[in-house]
Amino acid sequence: MSLTSPRLRAALVATASAGLIAAAVPAPEPLGIGDPLFPHLGNPGYDVLAYDIALTYGGDNRTPLDAVTRIDARATQRLERLNLDFSHGTVKTVHVDGRPADFTGTGEDLVVDTGRPVEPGTRLTVTVAHTSDPAAPKASGGWIRTSDGLAMANQADAAHRVFPCNDHPADKAYFTFHVTAPKDLVVVANGLPVARSVAGPAATWTYRGVHPMATELAQVSIGRSVVVRRTGPHGLPVRDVVPVADRERMEPWLAKTPDHLRWMENEVGRYPFETYGVLVADAATGFELETQTLSLFERGLFTHPDLPAWYIESIMVHELAHHWFGNSVSPRAWSDLWLNEGHATWYEARWAEDAGHRTLESRMREAYTASDRWRAAGGPPAAPRPPAPGQKISLFRPVVYDGSALVLYALRQEIGDTAFRELERRWVTRHAHATAGTADFVRLASDVAGRDLTRFLRGWLYGERTPAMPGHPDWRSKAPSNAKPA
Repeated sequence: MSLTSPRLRAALVATASAGLIAAAVPAPEPLGIGDPLFPHLGNPGYDVLAYDIALTYGGDNRTPLDAVTRIDARATQRLERLNLDFSHGTVKTVHVDGRPADFTGTGEDLVVDTGRPVEPGTRLTVTVAHTSDPAAPKASGGWIRTSDGLAMANQADAAHRVFPCNDHPADKAYFTFHVTAPKDLVVVANGLPVARSVAGPAATWTYRGVHPMATELAQVSIGRSVVVRRTGPHGLPVRDVVPVADRERMEPWLAKTPDHLRWMENEVGRYPFETYGVLVADAATGFELETQTLSLFERGLFTHPDLPAWYIESIMVHELAHHWFGNSVSPRAWSDLWLNEGHATWYEARWAEDAGHRTLESRMREAYTASDRWRAAGGPPAAPRPPAPGQKISLFRPVVYDGSALVLYALRQEIGDTAFRELERRWVTRHAHATAGTADFVRLASDVAGRDLTRFLRGWLYGERTPAMPGHPDWRSKAPSNAKPA
């Protein structure tokens, strides 16, 4: 893995990280793993194996939570310092393997002095006592303040605004959450419940995931909620979390999830996690999010008077599809985002077609018409332009949704439906609970097709202009107004 450029690191060193308490570590510098879209994100030199995160919520979602984050890691190179991504909190103490450690903050990194050299292959435990501030600017992500508590929305680079971590999907790890809150509130997190204990006016809830998870997919919900349980395919536990006042109103939507699971399993194979459910948050987020095993939806999606029922269901299928594409198979770099969103959009559109509403071909033809404009505005699907400064959500442009689903449509046109279905199933099986990138997808597609598809897919994935659509020579993409004729 490569580091960020010297110029970038020098610029970040000059920026003090607000909220971090500095200690005497000489010449700290923020590092990154060289992601082309988020060059400061992630950290070299170690692999996180597990996070154990304890949060204490006092009942006021404007007040910082007390927290302790324990990180079990393995060094991949010789370390004398270890960088963690962290901001929007105050660090109180740091321990490495139980010994107090010096630390400082620079940029959005917490730099920890390991006290002695750590050799490659060595296991180490870093424990950080800190606060976690939910009052950060809304646009920055992390905690979402709901009408009755909190939830998380960490995509793409906001988990480190909640807890110290190696905040890049290339470093997946196992998660355990211990959340203490007033006992009249309900706490739900990724994975399965392990324990709940009551001490005076507070209760502590423990949840643990069975499979590794990217930091951007972490979820903790605290509020006046009810957990609704039902059974999905193969006895899968399905648990939905909704505001108490909305229990009856949401039931018709929640009851649809087992059928959505069955439909997706028919398309790509068995659901890859230990549980699933819908988390309805009474907050105006402007988006839905595939947090692992518990997809986040804003309440307004289900209460909007003008949205047709089939459209709402298609969005539910979109977030569910991410559990195969994005959650189980996570992107190796953020420029591989098209593999997440393109596939989720594909199955959203396929579900709508199967449900008898809008044909896939009509949607893809509309996407083809707009594709050149989308590429001009945001870059090609596999080489998207970086998000606008201070607007990380701007990475999620049309080209990574319908523009990327269009790549899959072109591929199916080229290799046929039977081979395409085989490719999809092999993709989610071969890379289950791991990371993979665009080059991996191209290689597997070529293997399934029995011929090299590199040249064919290069234009669809990286071209400034949209290639001709196989089987549809009459389709045309409208050039952007400032583009020169091809």
